[in-house]
Amino acid sequence: MTINPFIPATFSIKSKKYQYFSIKSVCSEFGINPDQLPYSVRILMEAAIRKCDGVSITQEDIRQLVEWKPQDNDRKLLAFFPARVVLQDFTGVPVLVDLAAMRTEMERRGGDPAKINPVIPVDLVIDHSIQMDYAGLPDALSKNVQKEYDRNGERYHFLRWAQQAFTNLRIVPPSNGIIHQVNLERLSPVVQVSEGEIPIVYLDSVLGTDSHTPMINGLGVLGWGVGGIEAIAAMLNQPVELLTPDVIGIRLTGQLRAEVTPTDLTLHLTQMLRKTGVVNKFLEYFGPGLKNLSLADRAMIANMTPENGATVSYFPVDSHTLEYLRMTGRSEKQVALVQAYFEVQGLIRTSDSPDPVFSSIIELNLDEVVPSVAGPKRPQDRVDLKNIKSNFLESLIKPKSERGYQLQPGQLNCKATVSMNGKDIYTLAHGSVVLAAITSCTNTSNPQVMITAGLLAKKAVELGLRVPKTVKTSLAPGSKVVAEYLRITGLQKYLDQLGFHVAGFGCATCIGNSGPLPEEISSAIKNEGLVVAAVLSGNRNFEGRVSPSTLANYLASPPLVVAFALAGRVDIDFKSEPIGVGTNNKPVFLRDLWPAQQEVASITTTAITPDLFTSAYADVFTGDSTWQSMEISTGSSYQWEALSSYIQEPPYFKANKALQSIGITIRNARILAIFGDSVTTDHISPAGNIAPNSPAGMYLQGLNIAPLDFNSYGSRRGNDQVMVRGAFANQRLRNFMAGGKEGGFTTIQPEGELMTIYDAAVRYTNLKTPLVILAGKEYGTGSSRDWAAKGPMLLGVRVVVAESFERIHRSNLAGMGILPLQFMPGENAASLGLNGTESLSFDLPEGGITPGCMIPVAIIREDNTALKFKTSCRLDTSLEIQYFRHGGLLPEVLARTET
Repeated sequence: MTINPFIPATFSIKSKKYQYFSIKSVCSEFGINPDQLPYSVRILMEAAIRKCDGVSITQEDIRQLVEWKPQDNDRKLLAFFPARVVLQDFTGVPVLVDLAAMRTEMERRGGDPAKINPVIPVDLVIDHSIQMDYAGLPDALSKNVQKEYDRNGERYHFLRWAQQAFTNLRIVPPSNGIIHQVNLERLSPVVQVSEGEIPIVYLDSVLGTDSHTPMINGLGVLGWGVGGIEAIAAMLNQPVELLTPDVIGIRLTGQLRAEVTPTDLTLHLTQMLRKTGVVNKFLEYFGPGLKNLSLADRAMIANMTPENGATVSYFPVDSHTLEYLRMTGRSEKQVALVQAYFEVQGLIRTSDSPDPVFSSIIELNLDEVVPSVAGPKRPQDRVDLKNIKSNFLESLIKPKSERGYQLQPGQLNCKATVSMNGKDIYTLAHGSVVLAAITSCTNTSNPQVMITAGLLAKKAVELGLRVPKTVKTSLAPGSKVVAEYLRITGLQKYLDQLGFHVAGFGCATCIGNSGPLPEEISSAIKNEGLVVAAVLSGNRNFEGRVSPSTLANYLASPPLVVAFALAGRVDIDFKSEPIGVGTNNKPVFLRDLWPAQQEVASITTTAITPDLFTSAYADVFTGDSTWQSMEISTGSSYQWEALSSYIQEPPYFKANKALQSIGITIRNARILAIFGDSVTTDHISPAGNIAPNSPAGMYLQGLNIAPLDFNSYGSRRGNDQVMVRGAFANQRLRNFMAGGKEGGFTTIQPEGELMTIYDAAVRYTNLKTPLVILAGKEYGTGSSRDWAAKGPMLLGVRVVVAESFERIHRSNLAGMGILPLQFMPGENAASLGLNGTESLSFDLPEGGITPGCMIPVAIIREDNTALKFKTSCRLDTSLEIQYFRHGGLLPEVLARTET
């Protein structure tokens, strides 16, 4: 048994005594003033001091944190143990399926399956399964919830089993909100308290299986997104390793102008930081402008962390934090504990607090931010609102290599006439808005933008404006609190009149669960080849994500979503062109609808009260009558059902044995795909629509499941047979080996036959041929989904060579036993003349792989000529190397648990 060498200090609140591990005392021992360290580094330090055991975390690890240098070319690895883990159902179901599979395998080996159990608190929020099948209707919510239960009964039955089988697991049933908003408004206590005669108080921290987990950074809580593989490690008390971070300070000055929303700020920062390059960095906000951002504003900024590429976007605890805790119904006892603890640790920021020293500083004057949208294909592609018309028209003719649509002159004037309800005639053209959704925890967590949207809707209705019937409208708030304050302010009735009825509480359109468009609309779009648009208040707009029918997708604030819905098109100059014609045939401009800042502030101040939050979250773990009446399976091991199309025992341990029989030497591999830049996890493992003619669709139809009942890839993540067929199945994927054909296709070698990537992988597997993926920059951006690594592994992919990786996906590859390698600077598949006909062999070092080591690649071309080039190993930590050697994290952890 190891003993922590650091002795806790004590503090008291009203004669109640608490213990804590003092950051100040430890820094004093090393002669360091903690005020000069970034707050986020001090938080890492507290966790390290508290968990110091001389094995996973040593006193030398503490020293390197205390002596953190702003610039350091030799950053050390740090083991991090989070206080808790949060999951959502799309990523959480496979995590629990993996744990259930580990229990089954443990039982097969004669061990105790109950040994596989979370040792830290875990919350799973069911928020990703609601779909917008019904929208623009007063009863859309009840109909969508019923359909959600009808579709997901098998998954929810499994979750009810998990709820009773695993200790330390709580589940938030459907229709309570989105994971990050629920985490912000209720789940996080900001400080944790252990049991004991003199309790130990420590900082809350969280890892989440959703890349937007950093939203909690806005509340002063350290947390970031991981794949399900890393989450399992953390849940089973394995350390998550990271390099001690560079911390970039974002210095804010000034104040947002009246017409600028916090959404505009988040889009501005996303573009600016992505251009600067902050991948794998911690960001920390400071400066005089910080006081002008509400906590909801900060949470929005932190939510968009994965879009700018950073790991963390930390906002120190200050008076805004304490006010938010009170406003959201946290008890006065908890607020007092948070305040006292942060003060005694020197972690609470005031106007007199000295600025820490950062690795570098980025300046932003909030006065410079202007109204914006982002799109039409990526969240970092911000567009000034005044330029959206020209931006869209330019995108129509831009080549696809520049993220355009490459339309020819004869295609630019295509139009379609559609009849709605058999009587109303509408014309669709390029740029027509067919989907407008107020959705996502990013924006619905902020009352300012939601009330602005409600007031804009009110003015529009009063002036006689209506949304065209060709626009599918929906409102899916991130918590029930939003619906309640829109109701009590009387604003919801105006949103209803424009079709923005509450249609669900969940991720919905932002994850791609936008539901079908009317058949007459989708057919017209397809038949005429129209580039129509979706406008959503979400955080992601990658190709093929929002809807299979909308090639152009723009992120916008909730009030702008309403405005674009009213206009019915994105090719509009809001300054010079009216949104529509109101009563008395008068043109109505956006400026006529936009509410005054004082009006928004007045309603926000009076309508948002602690009682709203207390009431909304009183029974958050109870669920509705349907959830409560579901039959619950019992037992410590799950009884797998052979006929289930949703939940199947995954084959990872069998796959691991096959890998071990092959060994880690990789010879005569074939290239499965060659990709360009910015291939996202949506491209690698889509979450949305399952096409009937895809390998996954054909498989489901083989089980006598009709396309209407396919549900989505995200909901099918508990079934490896669906998911392996869905790997690289995104209809907008561009593989340079597919002869210009978009979608999940490749050319098999040496035959040269074009086929689906899945079918090619099956052929290669039968020949025992290892497979390789070649890619450009930012491979694996986007969501933290582990199936983007699991799917390729089950296809037989052994190596991915990219120009650069997104952090979470690279870690997921390592966790599934796939070797991530990086081209040397300036090199890529094109510069090396690789076209997919080659075979590749990888010379792994005899002394073993080490982080960053050089791994030569030997190429044999189709004409038998040879080529060699070097790559660097992107197994960045000793744990990742260990996982790779065992064929993945799950077999490695199971082996460790057995002993």
